[in-house]
This record gives sequence, C-alpha cells and structure tokens, in this order.
Amino acid sequence: MYKILEAKELAANIFYMVVEAKRVAKACNPGQFVIVRTDEQSERIPLTICDYDREKGTVTIVFQIVGAATQFMSELKAGDSFHDFVGPLGCPSEFVKEDLEKLKKKKMLFVAGGVGTAPVYPQVKWLHEHGIAADVIVGAKTKDLLILEEEMKAVAGNLYVTTDDGSYGRSGMVTQTISDLVKEGNHYDVCVAIGPMIMMKFVCKLTKELELPTIVSLNPIMVDGTGMCGACRVTVGDKVKFACVDGPEFDGHLVNFDEAMQRQQIYKTEEGRAFLKAKEGDTHHGGCGNC
Repeated sequence: MYKILEAKELAANIFYMVVEAKRVAKACNPGQFVIVRTDEQSERIPLTICDYDREKGTVTIVFQIVGAATQFMSELKAGDSFHDFVGPLGCPSEFVKEDLEKLKKKKMLFVAGGVGTAPVYPQVKWLHEHGIAADVIVGAKTKDLLILEEEMKAVAGNLYVTTDDGSYGRSGMVTQTISDLVKEGNHYDVCVAIGPMIMMKFVCKLTKELELPTIVSLNPIMVDGTGMCGACRVTVGDKVKFACVDGPEFDGHLVNFDEAMQRQQIYKTEEGRAFLKAKEGDTHHGGCGNC
C-alpha cells in the first residue's frame, strides 16, 4: 500500500497528492509517469509525475476528474492509501541525458496548458537545479483554473501566464504569447509543449512556421500505460509509435495530431475499437481484451 501524505484541491476538479513511494521516487526522472489503482478492482490510471523527493521517498501527482475512477481518487484524503503505485514508466525527457555544458547553451521555452502544467514543472525544476533557466508559458481557460503558479515562478527563468478569457495575466491562447515573445526579439533553440492535444497541435503548427524544434508529451492519449491496449497508437513521421512505451515525448512536428485525436474518439466505442482492429491489423495491439 502507498500512503497519501498530502491531498488538496488545486482548482475546480484538479487535485494534488503527495504519495509515499520510495522505490519510484528513487528511480524516476522528469517526463516519466506512474500507474495508480485505488483498490484491486479499480481502473488503472496513468498519471505523469509532477514532482519527487528522493530523500523523503515521495512522488507528487496531479490529476483532473474525467470519470468514475478519478472521481473516487479525488475523495481520498491524507492517511488513505493507493493499492498500486507503479513506476517509473515511459522514457525520461531527452534533455536529462544531454551533456550539461551543451544544454546550458540552449535557450528553452516550455508551454504548459491546463493540467499540462503538472508534468512541465518537474522538467523546469530539474533544469533550475542544474543551473539552467528556462522560459515558461502557462495557459489556463480562466484564472480559477490556473495551477502551480508560485511553484513554477520559483524555478522558471521567466514565467508568462495567459488566460483564454483575459481574467489574469496576458489575454489569449498560449500561441499568441509565443508569437509575442518571438516578435519581442526572444530566440529559442527548442520548445517543449504539454497540454491538451488540440493545444499541442496548434503550438506545433506555429513553431513549425517559426522553425523552432518542438517536443510534445502525449500523456493525454494514454489508457493502459503498457503498450497493450493500443489506445495511444500514434503516427510519428512515417512510423507507428505508442505513447506509453515509445514516449511519452515525441518530435511535435512529426506527430499526426488529427489522426490521433480522431482515433481517440473512435476508440471510445466497442464498434470503433473493432473497426480500428480490422483497419490497423498487427499494429493495432488489442491486448486490453476489449477488441
């Protein structure tokens, strides 16, 4: 059992938990995720790691209520426990393996949308701890849905907050802020975007025009988290990949976002899963048992 040491609501339907998971904390890196289950019968839920403390043996997760399983998770309090807390899974962020001296010469821009702020935070924090200051854009629909602002401010080189409705910070989408920063004379060597699929799609559309290499994290499309169910099947360039085992990070300019988003809608129905299995053949991966 994995004890919950801290639990709180960050914003409407968005929850934060610090979990005692010593082995996971010891081995995890930015960009990776865990799979949690509240009990033996509950759904497996893949969640990106928001933070970790190797000395204390804790891992922090942030999640949004999207169904029955996450609704039940949101009702857990400090002192309760998860039945399973498996990880770290997925590949760490690419920059973790880079030469630090070369990395320090790069100007990095992170773009976080909504709950995507949670997986962006450990990446920016890791860079900060290694003497690298990255610029960060955090976007939310409204001020009330903004999360981790103070935490991000403590580790970012420059933090730019934008809200769709203009209720706080800059007004408009994150893409507008990217354009503004470039017009203001800022140069970036790489962009990392994490958030809703539609947000990442349009960030990549813009950064491709700007000739700015962009990495995206496809956490939103993961279901099983082990490469068996096929839900996170995605075309990257001319190759079929699975976000949970090959990623979750990919070259955003090579990701076929339209196909991935359309596939997610089809995958939600039994008839749709059968259609995809017939269409995709051996590359489908039907190990979830629903196909």
